[in-house]
Amino acid sequence: MLTTRAPAKINLTLHILGRRQDGYHELESLVAFSGAGDTLSLTLGGALSLDISGPTSSAVGVGDDNLVLRAARRLAEEVKGLRLGRFRLEKRLPVAAGIGGGSSDAAAALRLLAKANALALDDPRICEVARAVGSDVPVCLDPRARMMRGAGESLGQPIRLPPLPAVLINPGVPVATAPVFAALGLRPGASRSGAPRLEIGARPTAEELFAALAIGRNDLEDAACLQAPVIVDALAILRAARGSRLARMSGSGATCFALFATRRDAVRASRVIRAQHPTWWVKTAVLR
Repeated sequence: MLTTRAPAKINLTLHILGRRQDGYHELESLVAFSGAGDTLSLTLGGALSLDISGPTSSAVGVGDDNLVLRAARRLAEEVKGLRLGRFRLEKRLPVAAGIGGGSSDAAAALRLLAKANALALDDPRICEVARAVGSDVPVCLDPRARMMRGAGESLGQPIRLPPLPAVLINPGVPVATAPVFAALGLRPGASRSGAPRLEIGARPTAEELFAALAIGRNDLEDAACLQAPVIVDALAILRAARGSRLARMSGSGATCFALFATRRDAVRASRVIRAQHPTWWVKTAVLR
């Protein structure tokens, strides 16, 4: 059995630069990953299958739309004789939450299949399948902080961030991605002005990073808040937490995060938020 983590993807910034003629939105995002997330295992042999368990498994489909199975099938079409088997997914991340849970699961499946079949992760066939399965899958293949541009297919070099103590919260409201992007009202070929260009070095200090984050934003935040007003409450709670340095929504929502000065501050904030909102998904993390 082969096993790997499928960590949560956090958009520290998300700038929408315009919309391409092919309909995809052009973006620029500084992406980081948490240490925790889902767990995916592969037992080789037999027909391709997927078993799902875990606290958020009830919200995950097991049919052809599941990204783990879609990625495996697409790779089998590209690589003749690909060894497949039975996947087992322990699902802990919330679904439709703006943290790339399904994309990270699909990327984890590609990593396991690459290892099982002696393929390099930068094999063009794996990269092509990742792009075809979902916009966030390429950045999740090698889950390290980096800039993501284009429609997700253009990746910068890994960035070694200082450890970022964080609290992640999801108020339990799924947010569909397509309506959030549609609310921007961009026609194919249109561009948006005013998005800051982030310049991040390969090894920024904490102060350099926070200075860059301060001029960044998430351009989908307003549209997502109209769909799910509880996001406004989640952000207000995170910004008011003691030791919070920055609070923002990730992706298209509804998961929000706050970065803290110390891990102790993050743990204390998560306890308070969990006590006040016992039905919310609340996790401490160190983003890297």
